Amino acid sequence: MTQHSPLPVPDEYQISYEAMPGKLGVIIDGVTVADSDKVMILHESYLSPSFYFPREDVDFSLLKRSQKRTFCPFKGTATHWSLHSPNGVRENVAWSYEKPLDAGTDVNRHICFYADQIDEWIGSETFRESLSSAHQTEVRNNDLSDWVINEAWQASSATELTAMLARRLTDTGMELIRLNIGIWTLHPQLIGVTYSWTRDRNTVLVSNTPRGVLESPAWLQSPVRYVSEGLGGVRQRLNVDNPEFQFPIMQELREAGGTDYVAMPLWFSDGQTNTLTLTSAHPDGFTVANLGQFYRASPVLSRLYEVHTVRRNTSVLLDTYLGKRTGQSVLKGLTQRGDGEDIHSVIWFCDLRGSSALADALPREEFLAEMNRFFDAMGGAIEEQGGEVLRFIGDAVLAIFPISDDGTKGRSSGAVGRTCFDALEAVRNAETRMEDLNKELADEGKAPLGYGIGLHLGNVTYGNIGTESRLEFTVIGAAANEAARVESLCKILNHSVLMSGVFARECPETLISVGTHALAGVAEEMEIFTLPTHPG
Repeated sequence: MTQHSPLPVPDEYQISYEAMPGKLGVIIDGVTVADSDKVMILHESYLSPSFYFPREDVDFSLLKRSQKRTFCPFKGTATHWSLHSPNGVRENVAWSYEKPLDAGTDVNRHICFYADQIDEWIGSETFRESLSSAHQTEVRNNDLSDWVINEAWQASSATELTAMLARRLTDTGMELIRLNIGIWTLHPQLIGVTYSWTRDRNTVLVSNTPRGVLESPAWLQSPVRYVSEGLGGVRQRLNVDNPEFQFPIMQELREAGGTDYVAMPLWFSDGQTNTLTLTSAHPDGFTVANLGQFYRASPVLSRLYEVHTVRRNTSVLLDTYLGKRTGQSVLKGLTQRGDGEDIHSVIWFCDLRGSSALADALPREEFLAEMNRFFDAMGGAIEEQGGEVLRFIGDAVLAIFPISDDGTKGRSSGAVGRTCFDALEAVRNAETRMEDLNKELADEGKAPLGYGIGLHLGNVTYGNIGTESRLEFTVIGAAANEAARVESLCKILNHSVLMSGVFARECPETLISVGTHALAGVAEEMEIFTLPTHPG
């Protein structure tokens, strides 16, 4: 195991308060909103001074609490205030810490105005001197922000970024026992993904969050829910009596040796609120220096996670709407009309019998639900055997089983034979799934669903077709059309599964001929086969 020497701990992130001599006032939209001789000045590393007015010297008849919340892990959750003056409404002009943490107690019952919202300061010479002398602290070596900018960008995934971040924090002396990053995602079955690091495991575990979890007690009683719903953040010492927050997870962390817990928002550029949580095992918990660096670095860190999330979402959505092979082709740059390749493959075409009558007989929601159950049965069987669904065409499914030629020859031992066998296994799987589905429908008092499956073997062109501004990645060519024509014979010949002679000759299993038949749009007649267990 590689040993790493601890890195030097960065200079302290510092905050301090001082009472400002003289008076200071604030004018916004021509109205004096605050005027006080008891202003507190907050000095914080890397930031210009902030001026906090006591509530009794602020005209609260002009201010209304807004929905906005922000979180500082050492000062607390900030409530925001909008100005409602005779001249109109100005959103979020000020903030206050209504329930401050330890580092914010000096400005309890105080309010601070955003400098860019203030039209005019009414200040003494002392105030003007403090503004003119204000400067931001220089960035120091080994600061977390410096690391995020110079090193963290090298991570190739959110998983790797989380592992790098955990190592960085522990190497700089933070007694971290748990780091969690929760990201909302775009996925048909999932609502989010969590990247979790623990000191004992020292690896990052990636877990997917199903949509149904949002109704579970674990979620409803979670600090992550609190943060995600824009209520601010959570900071809770775990080794104190009568804690403010008593989420169930905190008892679990306490039993694991945790002494301090922070859950804070990780905002993406579109406003999406994700969550970052930290748990310390240090007897004194997190220091202001620990959390101050994290607070400062979080905007840049969130952008790195956003980049990885956007790429992951893009891949998931392309796989969902185009199929895995097609989606990856698009990601690799095959995006121009005419891009594509010729593929030797088994072509699968199937459709639902009697869908028009079904659509007339059922309400729209029920009809779509039954269609989706049919597609689940067929698509699941195809994908389980390595095939890829390319298109849903009305009530039909077009799929391929690409053949990867390994250079071997022979009817049943080569890549072609193996792929034909996989396609037949998918057929048997689909039949089983449809039997189960029809039993479920019978229990629901509904009619069974009929279907037809046609298999063919041939070369198809797999690529981009369409207009300049609307493209589709699909298969075209005579073999694809012939597969559809083979399937169309299922109803005529009273078989649910039929295969072309080309497929049958390469298939490692013995199939049963049902004769030679003409196919619509195909010049020559074709011998058609079925499985031995499929009587006519």
